[in-house]
Amino acid sequence: MNTSKGSADSAEDSVTILFTHDLHDNFLPFEVEKGQQKMTVGGYARLSSAIQEQREKDPDAILVDAGDFAMGTLFQTIFTSHGPGLTMLGQMGYDVTTFGNHEFDFRADGLAESLLAVKDSSVRLPSIVASNIEFPKEEDGASSADVQALKEAMDAYGVKDYIVLERKGMKIGIFGLMGEEAVGNAPMSGVTFLDAVESATSTVAALREKEGVDLVIALSHSGTALDPSKSEDERLAKKVSGIDVIISGHSHTTLMEPILVGETVLGSAGEYGEHLGILNISRDSKGKWGVGHYELRKIDDTLPADPMIAKTIESFKQAIQNDYLDRFGMGFDEVLATSPFDFTPFTELGVEQQEEPIGNLIGDAFIHTIREMEGSAYEPIAAAVVPYGNIRDSFSKGDITVSDVFKVNSLGVGPDGISGYPLLDIYLTGKELKTVAEVDASITPIMNEVQLYIAGLSYTFNPNRFMFNKVTDIHLQSFEGEKEEIDDEKLYRVVGGLYSVQMLPYVNEKSFGILSVVPKDEDGNPVTNFEDRIIYMNEQQELKEWYAIANYFKSFGQMDGVAQVPAYYEHARDRKVVEHDATISAVLKKPNGIILTAYAILFTFIGLLVLLIAGMVKKRKRKLGKGSV
Repeated sequence: MNTSKGSADSAEDSVTILFTHDLHDNFLPFEVEKGQQKMTVGGYARLSSAIQEQREKDPDAILVDAGDFAMGTLFQTIFTSHGPGLTMLGQMGYDVTTFGNHEFDFRADGLAESLLAVKDSSVRLPSIVASNIEFPKEEDGASSADVQALKEAMDAYGVKDYIVLERKGMKIGIFGLMGEEAVGNAPMSGVTFLDAVESATSTVAALREKEGVDLVIALSHSGTALDPSKSEDERLAKKVSGIDVIISGHSHTTLMEPILVGETVLGSAGEYGEHLGILNISRDSKGKWGVGHYELRKIDDTLPADPMIAKTIESFKQAIQNDYLDRFGMGFDEVLATSPFDFTPFTELGVEQQEEPIGNLIGDAFIHTIREMEGSAYEPIAAAVVPYGNIRDSFSKGDITVSDVFKVNSLGVGPDGISGYPLLDIYLTGKELKTVAEVDASITPIMNEVQLYIAGLSYTFNPNRFMFNKVTDIHLQSFEGEKEEIDDEKLYRVVGGLYSVQMLPYVNEKSFGILSVVPKDEDGNPVTNFEDRIIYMNEQQELKEWYAIANYFKSFGQMDGVAQVPAYYEHARDRKVVEHDATISAVLKKPNGIILTAYAILFTFIGLLVLLIAGMVKKRKRKLGKGSV
């Protein structure tokens, strides 16, 4: 793939590809911070105008999306009943999309319901391509009911491995696939995914040899990375010949310039519809495709809102109110509180291993809402665990609405089939509580998504110390800052979201068996079914994470009838203190049991080595002594 702008013999030999990925149901404009300035970007009504703008320039332009069009805002709450994401892609004129891992968040049966909800609608829908999905069978040779339902729904919708479009007399093959990391993020999908490289190789062969296409485009939900060796779509381009263009989703990457890998061009337009990607490629007399133009069109307030799209969005908002929010007694645009300050911008959140006020607020919200709900039956909560990876947005200065809160904590679906992970409680020993803090201190540098914010604890750690021995001080800490010693043998009540608490047993695996956390019930018995620990608002309604946060905002003191976020959350509260000290004394002080064991092994090894060397020296002296006689 060359980058010569004059490579086309004629206009008929050029193709314009308009693209997005990782839209995550961001139907409405949202605020971002660029330097010291805030600006409102995105929104499907303005994105639609940008698409129309480009199609006026080239009516034959292809419009594609590389997956994760769903999940991330309140619009996901009607995913199964209305299929809003696919409906909006259709109305905006998308030709093709593929599945990302988040389309499987509602599991196989949920995705099936969503596909069936839209397939018979009067709206023009995008084609869906997915080349590496396989439907597993059980021992009797049949698929499970939910997997079979998904297969039938995909067949009914018309999901294919690939599709062939014709533009300007050329045949353009487009296929979709999901990469390894994305597959790992869809553990509840119910289906299996074939190796992306192997699937792409066979699909490209079919497009080239059977279909005789002129151009091959991969919609790959695999992503790129700064390290090319870890960049799945760059590896795909290197290993599979015959792919001309890869539209790369999943990693939310914003590529201001395309990546060229041999004859393949990779493009990424960032996340949430902040940009519309525009790629024009042209073919020279030798049949080689070259990049003629590449641009990311900013979706901002210079673009008018498409009134038809805006009207559809309003109808979906009403459906969300009726079908979802009414059961929680809250409104889509209801102002819960006003913040006199900005929290850490989402783009900066988690970059440093440190305490974050938004993490403190979320953890405190969990504890507050459970205490309020349980009333006189409340059993004290020692800690609330909030993983960085579960925080999907941040709060800005000004009004905070129900929609804003849901976006911050939008992940997952409960066993009730309703959007939002539920809260649950477990019990850990004091020793295990300390282990959780050590996991945060030791594992975060190699797996940033596991960074934890823990309400109820105060701990200090030194990044320069040995792994699994970084925490130097830890106590229980009340909201007011009062500290209490942790009893290693005592059981403490701990709360968190379903997903995050389910991950705690993996501490053993991630620490190579060195650390151990076993969630228990109040009697000290290991928890075997986490769904049994879900906390309910009433007999049927799960207490959702996002609701706990919204409820907490409403509890703050008011000014002019509106709750105000207290200044308490403007700064850190010594819940997680990072102590950078590389001196020998700081690195070696207060060794825990793990390090003492390591020291014992090391010193034993050194002792044996000294004895071995001494023996060898003594033996050598004897030989020398005999030789001199």
